[in-house]
Amino acid sequence: MDLCGRLLEIDLTSAGVRQRPLDPAMARSFLGGRGLNVALLDEALPGAVDALSPDNLLVLACGLLTGTPAPASSRLHLNAVSPLTGLLGSANIGGHFGAWLRACGFQAVLIRGRSPRPVYLDISPEGARIRGAEALWGLDTHATEDRLAAAAGCKIQTLTIGPAGERLARFACIISDRDHAAGRTGLGAVMGAKRLKALVVRRPAAARRPPAAAVKGAVEDYLRQITGSPDFGIFSRLGGAGYVKWASDQRLMGARNYRRLDFPGAADLDGSRLQAAVVRSRGCARCPVQCKALLQFAGDPTPAYRPEFEPMINLGAKCGLGDGAAVVRLENLCTRLGLDSTSAGTAIAFAMDLSARGLMPAAKSGGLDLSWGNPRSMEALIRQMAAMEGLGGLLALGVRRAAREFGPRAAAFAAHVKGLELTAYHPAALLGSALGYAISSRGGDYNNVYASLEHRWSPRMAERAFGTAKALDPRSYEGKSQLVYRAVLVNIVVDSLGLCKVPALSLIGTFDLVGEARLTAAVTGWPVSARDLLQTGARVASRERRLNIRLGLRAADDSLPEMFFSGDGPRLDRERFAQMVREFYGLAGWDAAGRPL
Repeated sequence: MDLCGRLLEIDLTSAGVRQRPLDPAMARSFLGGRGLNVALLDEALPGAVDALSPDNLLVLACGLLTGTPAPASSRLHLNAVSPLTGLLGSANIGGHFGAWLRACGFQAVLIRGRSPRPVYLDISPEGARIRGAEALWGLDTHATEDRLAAAAGCKIQTLTIGPAGERLARFACIISDRDHAAGRTGLGAVMGAKRLKALVVRRPAAARRPPAAAVKGAVEDYLRQITGSPDFGIFSRLGGAGYVKWASDQRLMGARNYRRLDFPGAADLDGSRLQAAVVRSRGCARCPVQCKALLQFAGDPTPAYRPEFEPMINLGAKCGLGDGAAVVRLENLCTRLGLDSTSAGTAIAFAMDLSARGLMPAAKSGGLDLSWGNPRSMEALIRQMAAMEGLGGLLALGVRRAAREFGPRAAAFAAHVKGLELTAYHPAALLGSALGYAISSRGGDYNNVYASLEHRWSPRMAERAFGTAKALDPRSYEGKSQLVYRAVLVNIVVDSLGLCKVPALSLIGTFDLVGEARLTAAVTGWPVSARDLLQTGARVASRERRLNIRLGLRAADDSLPEMFFSGDGPRLDRERFAQMVREFYGLAGWDAAGRPL
């Protein structure tokens, strides 16, 4: 396998397709995946662009290790200007698409322009063909995948959008293999604006070669770390949903639009309650965890897919819904329609919160019962979001935009950072997550920073790395900037290598990149150390920041909504939080305005 691979460039306006080799120096400087994408976008974007215009670029890149013998090396990273935030949009997806794309010899795909008609890309080792997709337009993601597989006449992997992406819902997502999602920042709407319904990849029939001894040793060592984790059994049996009750018991979740830290119905949302419906486990290429599952509920002939931790809380506790089976159905509906379930759940919770406070204008509600936990109204809103109609269509613009339509007091309860709806953890309960929400390059999101070391490391490790064991106290401001800066760098590297964060950061969880450096050195033959990888992470972090500043980011955007400083729920100290942000800037080598020096 060529470690640098080729870049496939598609111009949908002219129907032009070309390919060229990637510069090996770029791989050494930015690895692949997230790092490679930001370098390509930084070079090719003309400046601030309308995210839904032909000028926007969509770039997809395999991680440096994607498709290699490295365990859990399945990930594909996607970037464009986000229609939700106007800043750097970013999403990451597992499954098998990335590994198959890499097997075709392509490290990255860069898509520009807008097709005059609906199309899809058909990718093989020889290149790509642009094919008509008029017959696919309007279909949900599952039906699209079925039609494409039938037309191909062979095994394929797909990335598809649903009606939400076609109608430009601002948090439309991209789906692969039924339930893998490139979920955040609305990149499905970018595909819809380009009239690009799907990407198809056909894997070449290539003979497998046994890995060299050094590669085999590094792979086996990394596998032992994954399977030897105390949490391996929970993730492989219950998935991330197995931690929903834990999050409530620890008082960490943003229930009822962040009004409270726990939820009485959390046990019914936990993965352990869904276990009786599991038909079989499933997962991503080369991953020993296999944390996904196919479900079959008694009395329901339609198979379903088990949601992860985030959707069980965002469509469940955050909306006051304690019926696990109902949450599964709502999350699966989001997937078929091509909606990010995190933004959808947070937007619904926002509407329910306004209704409970008497702030929802009757003319906007469309007669829906917006009381907490009403699954029928939630389903109606999700369908409206995908159709861009009614109250749901307004919410599908994102809570930042929607709040402007509900009166001057509504914005105080819109949970977003930089326009991206917040994820499941309550900022006041985990200050590392709170700081991560504020400084994340894509907006209010846990997974982009994934600071799980805050509740995984030992005090001795924190003392040695950050100078204080208080960094691990979820409600302590001390040491948090150092902890989050480490998390930012490690997350960037993991995204750039193409590794999954569940095994790398939830199961192994060392956040030192020693095992990842050994894997990288064995697979590439390069002399790579953990220090080298951390320096690469810092390089990419500053490049993302510079690109975001070009797109209009200001230091004032690195904060949290007012509801978390002066609302009626759990609160943060405004000045101490601002001090954490300033400390983070200093650690990153940025000036007081957050500009890289």
